[in-house]
Parts: sequence; structure tokens; C-alpha cells
Amino acid sequence: MWSTHLNYLKFCLNGLPGAFGSMDPNRLTLAYFVVSSLDLLDKVDTLPKQQVIDWVYSLQIIPDSEKSKRYGGWRGGTFVGAPFDCSGKAATSYPYDQGHIAMTYVALALLLILGDDFSRVDKKAIIEALPYLQQPSGSFSPVADESECDMRYVYCAAAVSYMLNDWSGFDKDKATQYILSSQSYDYGIAQAPNEEAHGGSTYCALASLALMGRLDELPHKDKLTKWLIFRQEQGFNGRPNKIQDTCYSFWVGASLKILGAYHLVDEQNTRKYTLSCQKKNGGFAKWSSQSADPLHSYFSLCGLTFINEPGLAEVLPELGFSKKSHDRLLSIHPNFISIQK
Repeated sequence: MWSTHLNYLKFCLNGLPGAFGSMDPNRLTLAYFVVSSLDLLDKVDTLPKQQVIDWVYSLQIIPDSEKSKRYGGWRGGTFVGAPFDCSGKAATSYPYDQGHIAMTYVALALLLILGDDFSRVDKKAIIEALPYLQQPSGSFSPVADESECDMRYVYCAAAVSYMLNDWSGFDKDKATQYILSSQSYDYGIAQAPNEEAHGGSTYCALASLALMGRLDELPHKDKLTKWLIFRQEQGFNGRPNKIQDTCYSFWVGASLKILGAYHLVDEQNTRKYTLSCQKKNGGFAKWSSQSADPLHSYFSLCGLTFINEPGLAEVLPELGFSKKSHDRLLSIHPNFISIQK
């Protein structure tokens, strides 16, 4: 059944419909969903990998002054009009141009999936920018200038630090305290303290703790597990009294994987709901009545890997991409401290 989905993914990589125009600043993320989907289907080698790698590097921001060192990382697309340069050496800054931590996360993940060795990654610029993103509360903002800050960016910063094998720009103690203080009265974890628990923010919190080696510090894991299991109807929802959605087969499923409790999931119903949302022209939607999109297609595939659907590669839940791509870190970092024992 994968051939139709493969065609859909290649279509998305070559040119998305006009309805996706507003997503242009996040073009790197869309590419990640498609390429990582192809990786799960063992079809990355069908891509012009070097061209995609060079395109990813062309979006890297190389600081050119003391002032701009806070902006290191990746932008999400070509929207600032910077000239194409994939060398990893051209140090130029542009107005309103700065690294976004979520884009840096997906850029590094893309490079790993495509078999790159990180040789053109300006690691120093990325690590030096992280303290400008971390807030006094321990949370992270996506950009150095004033912006929102919540659990999503804690996770992205943790994943970036892990992939670069350098935590010197990340205060683990502050981040851990922020996560623990965001656990709600119902034991799920919110985007921030005193907010509603959510499946997505719970995943970001648990994965961050796991990447930091701090998962043992989280209290009430049994009650959190119960909260997560209660998210399953046929598929999963993200919070009480909300509609089920295919992407939560990853957010909630990966959370249960990290907690070692995935055996409590009704796998037959998970499969039934996910497959009910696949489209005849390929791809998966959030609901059966909606159109397919790259995000829900990718997370649907991830959810299917958790139930060992034939034809799909294993996903490492803490990082959200394939285990085989994670294994490449071992060759990139000779002294790599892995979450895998």
C-alpha cells in the first residue's frame, strides 16, 4: 500500500499546492516531514540527496559580528532573499534574519537522514546562540529577539544540543525545573506552568528529560501514564474532550514509548483509525474528512511504526526520526553520549 503514499510524498517535495503558501517561512519543516517519511519507507536513496543537503545548508545563518552571534542557526526558508550559498562559510547578516530553534532542529535532522557528516554545520554559532534563547524560567524562545516561549522550544533546544553533542549552551537544571513546574493537576504536562496539559507538550517535556538524562526526576509517572492512555478513543486525542487526530498517534504514542508503557495501547484500534484517514491519492489526513498534508502523513507513519507495521523503519521516539539516522551520530561524534544503552 506504500506506493501511493510514496508518490504523494514526492509530489509534496517537488511543489506544494498554493494553499500551502502561508507555510513558506516553514519550508524547511515541510521538507523534513517529507524526507523523514521517505526515510521510514526506505526510499531516501530515490532523492537527489546532495541537492537537498546543499539546499539545507543554504539556509544556515553564519554570524558576521559580535552583535549577530545571537542569531546563529537556521532560517526556515528563502523569504529574506539571501543569495544561495551552501558553503557554510559565508558570514553575512540581513535585517530581520535570525536563526529559529525549531528550524535548526529540523535542519540537523534532515542532514542526518540524508547521510551528511555535519562538516559544514557552524556548531559554535548554534551553541553560542542558545543562551540568548533560554529564559530565566528555564524555557526557551524560538528566536533571540522577543517572542513566545514554551515547551516546544525547550524540546528543540534539547534535541539540537543532543545532536551536536554539546550541552554548554543549555542550562539543564533550569530547563528541568521548568518542565517539572509545568506538570498539571491531572499529571499531564502543559506548555508552561499553570496551563492546560496537552499531548504535544507532554511529549516535548518527556523527550527533553530523556535527552538530558533527567527522566528519573519526573514524579507521578504512573498517573501521567494513565492520563496518556485516556487519550485513546479509537485513535488518540491531545487533551480531554477533544477530537481524535492522527498526529497524536505520535505525540501520545511516543510519550508512552519513552515511559515504557506502550504495551497498554490498543494497537488494533490505533491502526484502524490511522488507516481510515489515508487518502486514495496518497498521504494521511488528521481526520478522514480532511485532505492529506505532510505533517499528518509523517506522524501517521510514525504511529504505525510503533505498532510494527510491515515496511516501515523503526522510529526513535525521543528524537522523532528513524533509529538508523540516529545511529549516524555515532560516527559523527567519536565520544558520543547516546540515550541508547
